[in-house]
Amino acid sequence: MSLALEQLLNGLQFGVMIFLLAAGLTLVFGIMGVINLAHGSIYMLGAFVAASVAGTGAPFVVAVLAGAAAAGLAGIAIELVVIRRLYARHHLDQVLATFALILIANDGVSMIWGKTPLNMAVPAALSPAVTLGGFIYPAYRLVLIAAGILIAAALYVLISRTRLGMLIRAGATHRETVAALGVDISRLNTVVFALGAVLAGTAGALLAPILAVQVGMGEQILILTFVAIIVGGLGSIRGAFAGALLVGVVDTLGRAYIPVILKPIAKPEIADSLGGGLSAVAIYVLMAIVLVWKPRGLFPVGPR
Repeated sequence: MSLALEQLLNGLQFGVMIFLLAAGLTLVFGIMGVINLAHGSIYMLGAFVAASVAGTGAPFVVAVLAGAAAAGLAGIAIELVVIRRLYARHHLDQVLATFALILIANDGVSMIWGKTPLNMAVPAALSPAVTLGGFIYPAYRLVLIAAGILIAAALYVLISRTRLGMLIRAGATHRETVAALGVDISRLNTVVFALGAVLAGTAGALLAPILAVQVGMGEQILILTFVAIIVGGLGSIRGAFAGALLVGVVDTLGRAYIPVILKPIAKPEIADSLGGGLSAVAIYVLMAIVLVWKPRGLFPVGPR
């Protein structure tokens, strides 16, 4: 029972971090109609900057803020230089252009930081473990869960209670009407893209102490992020949250339990190999089930 609770918490922690990426990505698609494959590269940049700043002896909070700020600035630059030229283009053009940005980002990071993974230490105040219901769990992972939920709540308030949120919601469903009312759509696009980049950079900075900060780390999590968005519903923040939690929990529990279930009926090496493959497929089975039940995802938004 304690193992199940531990893995459930791991899945929840992973899910809220996926949400930070999924929220930014779904905002960009919902408002701007742009498929941004380079979102994972912005996440990677946030992790590298945070790890580098922390390596100078700066406080953990400063390192996280630096990673988020660097990601936001990179997002603004990408939107102004590349994305702004793709709004009226076919989605295939957007995919090709943003895929090129992945290659440029990976090479750029390799030139600046090298190919050796960076390490970022967990803050000393958060390094001890805590006892929960009979099992020991890292305090930092609990902080990640709390931070993800707080950021999700703040994003909800921003989207539902502020003028900027009103414009974002209106732009997602009635873009032409918003423009006709005198709203600067170009500026709104830049703000939305920067917001999405800050969320991605924050996720990278927060995960840096428990993951290997290395070139290509953005592509690994980007696939899970797209699955979460599809499961939750394109353009929906609520859907991104629900989809991210489902993907995080299913992925974590699958990797923890599928090999264990197979061991009594197969040789250990076969169980580990087959279990690893089936675990990787679990999230796609989840996506297929949800799409059969609700073809537009769990919480789709109205027509753009």
